[in-house]
Amino acid sequence: MTTRKLSIVVPVYFNAGSLPRLFDKLETVEQQLGERSVALELIFVDDGSRDESLALLLEFKKRRPATRVVKLTRNFGAVHCSKTGFKFVTGDAFMVLAADLQDPPDLILEMVDRWRGGSKFVICERVTRQDPFVSKVYSKIYYAMLRFLVIPDYPQGGYDMALMDKAFLPHLVNSSKSVFTPLLAYWLGYQPDVIHYHRPAREHGKSRWTFSKKFNAFLDVMLGFSIKPIRMMSALGALVALASFLYGMSVVIHTLVSGIPVKGFATVVALITFLLGLIILMLGLIGEYLWRVFDETNRRPETVIEEIY
Repeated sequence: MTTRKLSIVVPVYFNAGSLPRLFDKLETVEQQLGERSVALELIFVDDGSRDESLALLLEFKKRRPATRVVKLTRNFGAVHCSKTGFKFVTGDAFMVLAADLQDPPDLILEMVDRWRGGSKFVICERVTRQDPFVSKVYSKIYYAMLRFLVIPDYPQGGYDMALMDKAFLPHLVNSSKSVFTPLLAYWLGYQPDVIHYHRPAREHGKSRWTFSKKFNAFLDVMLGFSIKPIRMMSALGALVALASFLYGMSVVIHTLVSGIPVKGFATVVALITFLLGLIILMLGLIGEYLWRVFDETNRRPETVIEEIY
């Protein structure tokens, strides 16, 4: 039977606590994949960790020499880190696996079975998640807006874990700097084969996925894939302009008919303040779009590799 290869990219950032267990689980998965005539390629990308993560990765490479370890000069973010790993993929299919074990490696086997059965795109949708309350609320809002503004049929619980056929690789590697790769993979149009799972609580270390990083990712997704935000602003501006025109006409008519100016200094001030705030908001939104255009054209590298082991 012809052996096929699965490439797994693992972005690593302050994951020293979970890496030993992850190594053990991946070795078990590799044995079970071998029974399915599927070889495993492991690519770890250290995203500027300042703990023992890199040392542990190099120890694992001694145990498993075929492992590739890529060290970045600093922290560039999980999406950019993953895209760097894609450059080293040589498998017939590939995927990104979180190093914190919140996406169970055991699901890889079922994903591979479905891929071998003919599915080019297999995703693991989170049905429930054992996360802090604030994170759950943020996720619900985020995915609701994503479905409203970008892709109406996007999985309600979202997904990070996805096995993709090598046909996806050129599109992801050559994508723009600010693109969110799971969304781009879904946007390409391949029919996903969905596996539902429960996301367990984080057992090791502290999540570095801060609110500011989440907010930046939210802006990248909404502004990088949809023109709806700026069109909604244009529609709102048109409605406000129409309302302002009607209000001005009513003032003129009232003055001509009664000869007495309409009182309402506080109303005028409130309207001016509201309109100025709306203009500033619109300019800020336009600026966000323009920054993404500039960021794509300034020829700045997406990540910088310090060393490849």
